[in-house]
Amino acid sequence: MPPKKKGAATANDDLMRAARFGRVKNDLSMGFVGLPNVGKSSLTNLLCGQMHAEAANYPFCTIDPNFVRVTVPDKNFKYLAETFCPPSVVPAVLKVVDIAGLIKGASEGEGLGNAFLSHIAAVDGIYHLVRCFEDDEVVHVNDDIDPIRDMDTILTELCLKDLQAMENMLENEKNRVRKEKGLSKQSEPPIAPAFLSAYDKVMALLNSTTPVQTGTDFNLAEVEVIREWSLITAKPQVYIVNMDKKSFIRKGNKWLTKINKWVQEHGGGQIIPMSVEFEQEVFDLNDDKEAQEAFLDACAEEAKTLYNITNPNLFPKSVVTKMIRSGRQALCLQSYYTAGPKEVRSWTIQKGTLAPQAAGVIHSDFERGFIKAEIASFEDFKSLHAGQASMAKIKDAGKYRQEGKQYLMVDGDIVLFQFNVSNSKKK
Repeated sequence: MPPKKKGAATANDDLMRAARFGRVKNDLSMGFVGLPNVGKSSLTNLLCGQMHAEAANYPFCTIDPNFVRVTVPDKNFKYLAETFCPPSVVPAVLKVVDIAGLIKGASEGEGLGNAFLSHIAAVDGIYHLVRCFEDDEVVHVNDDIDPIRDMDTILTELCLKDLQAMENMLENEKNRVRKEKGLSKQSEPPIAPAFLSAYDKVMALLNSTTPVQTGTDFNLAEVEVIREWSLITAKPQVYIVNMDKKSFIRKGNKWLTKINKWVQEHGGGQIIPMSVEFEQEVFDLNDDKEAQEAFLDACAEEAKTLYNITNPNLFPKSVVTKMIRSGRQALCLQSYYTAGPKEVRSWTIQKGTLAPQAAGVIHSDFERGFIKAEIASFEDFKSLHAGQASMAKIKDAGKYRQEGKQYLMVDGDIVLFQFNVSNSKKK
């Protein structure tokens, strides 16, 4: 048990580190980044469960970014909704943006690069989609399949764009300090040590084609400085490897080991192997659950008989929900619930949010006039409510508690906020 606990803490620390330069908001977005024709639009369609994005076999078929809101899979929320059966049920959502493909030279305007890079700058996290499948009917912008070359291209363009953003960063800071202190243009103004050290560390990373978000030696003051720069490579990344269906079923592809090595050499990150081809076939059978189960059983049988895969946990299944959760985790998002006879709703907040700020997600008055939060954990509710759509049994068991302004919200809290705006205005 102790090793698992340590590992979990390390994973959480890695997520918090990756998201530390981002905006502190509850409405964050992930964007698909990759070369043309790697499957971004098709995968966006699959994530949201509807054919929102155009998917066509030619480069730059997606020019304007396509925004979708993806329902976050959450069995705890589903349990609450089925228990209370209210007329209104509002799940958590994750914003996902399908961004058109980059090509080599995008940072200098090649293809439609500059516009696309600005779209990447507008999202909070990146799904870096890599193509590993061979298909003569789906053209590749470079005419052949080489995921390592493609990943190098994407990362290089993102780093070059950030280097462009950094070009005048130091001089602009000097001008700001001169103006603030009333100094002459020829003078050498005093620059905060945190700014200078952050600048040097970021430049060292970018010049070595390493994402800023993977840096491990930034202190809190430097993080605050870098957050203001809104750098593309400071965004957390999840690597999505798009294979053909056969490779996905047999849990192998000649590029996977090389991709893993590349990711580790460039700061690390989560890698999710998947197949748009496989996912599309599963999705197309959504209206016929028996046929869908038969398809998955046939894929499992293929895995067993042809590839000697006997562990049921390794049988092919959809990873769409895993991708949605990974994007949310990369952005360090979590949920709390409000539940009653009129509505069950999941509210999205970032990890580390205190109770008053969590209340402010519902309405600014809730935060301004915050008095207390009445809270039960989902686990306590599930084990104690005895079929009742109320907190009565939880209160009887002493598991319904009151928390104040310093309470750190926990994922899965069921909350009722008490507030008084008029009292909050009094001094």
